[in-house]
Parts: sequence; structure tokens; C-alpha cells
Amino acid sequence: MRNPFRYFKTSPEIIRLAVMMYVRFPLSLRQVEDLLHERGIDVCHETVRAWWSRFGPTFAAEIRSKRAASMRTHIQWQWQWHLDEVFVRISGETHYLWRAVDHEGEVLDVFVTKRRDRKAALIFLRKTMKRYGSPKVIVTDKLRSYRAAMKMIGNEAIQETGKWLNNRAENSHQPFRRREYAMARVRDAKTLQTFASVHSSTYNHFNQSRHLVPRHVFKENRSVALAEWRQLAA
Repeated sequence: MRNPFRYFKTSPEIIRLAVMMYVRFPLSLRQVEDLLHERGIDVCHETVRAWWSRFGPTFAAEIRSKRAASMRTHIQWQWQWHLDEVFVRISGETHYLWRAVDHEGEVLDVFVTKRRDRKAALIFLRKTMKRYGSPKVIVTDKLRSYRAAMKMIGNEAIQETGKWLNNRAENSHQPFRRREYAMARVRDAKTLQTFASVHSSTYNHFNQSRHLVPRHVFKENRSVALAEWRQLAA
């Protein structure tokens, strides 16, 4: 594989750090610039923008491919998906961000559309199932587009709906909402799709569920995740 950093004078370590800071935390480009300056690294905020745009999808694809491979070997009979969608404003127009998470809170996929009809739901379902396979149960809200799309696929029997059942998917929007607020605005649907995909992969990589494990286990897992990040695209 060709070195993706070959045309950049800045070291890969600094680029990885800048991309991680911008995507993982609710920071603006200028805030990342200031934090890097405190570490003795002098870069412009537009350089940070160029780095995340260039390397963010590369890092996310590598993380996603490794996790998808392991998830395909998951015991399918106990795998449950949760699907949900939220609206986002792009230049004054309403778009919809679809999200699929599994029963452990892992973000499987995200998808941006202008509509939330059967066609959009069908594309989203097929895209996610092509990458991860089929689950035992798919939990959704009562949006009729899900039912119509699943009838076309032929798996409507595994759909479940009900009050409180889809809280896991609804709660999974919160980290991105906080990040979206820091971004102030998104210029177009393509940028939103790219950033949402990069953010979800980065969130999965560093999400250690610290409230479920002892402190020493969390610290060890955090160190492993950081070490793996530093080896991306190496």
C-alpha cells in the first residue's frame, strides 16, 4: 500500500493527532489550532480542515473494515439492530440522518438523505446488511418506511416496534449532536455524510463504556485504542 502521507511535510503523528482531536471531541477548527499551538505545533485551522477531509475517511475505512470483519463472525442469533433517523438542517433545507446501532451500542452505519420514504430506508437497509450480514431482530420506531422497505427485502418478520424499545438508537445520536453543534453548520449533504461516517467510526474506536468496567480495565482499553489509532495508515 502506498504511503498516504508521502506528499505531506508534516509528520503522520501530528496529522493523526489533529484529526483525532477534531473528529472525536466537540472542538472547532480554530480550537484545534490553538491546542496544537500549546503543544508547539504551528498549523493553520484550514490545514486541520484539509487533514480531516483527506485522512478522516481513510482512517475511518480502516477502522470500519476491521470491525466489520469481526462482526460478521458474531453469533447471529443474538445480534439485534436498532434503527432511527433524525433531521438536520443544511443551508436551510431539512435532511435526514439515518443511523443503525447494534444491541451493544456500536454504530454500524449512517446515511444522509433528503427524504425518509421507503426508497431511502431500502437503500440504507441494503447498504448496512451488505456490510454486516443479517441480524436476528431489527428494532425501529413506527415510521412506515421501515416496514415497507423490509417487506421488499423479505425480513419484515424480524421487525420489532414499541415504546422505549428503540432508546439505544435514539441515545446514539447524542454524541454526534454535540459534535454538530460545535461545527456550527454543514454546507452540503456530502460533507455531512463524510463527517458522520468518520465520526461514527472514531466514536466506536474510542468508546470504552467506562461506566461498565473497573478503572484499571478502562485505562488499559483506552491505551490500546490510542496505540491502534497511532498506527492507522502506517
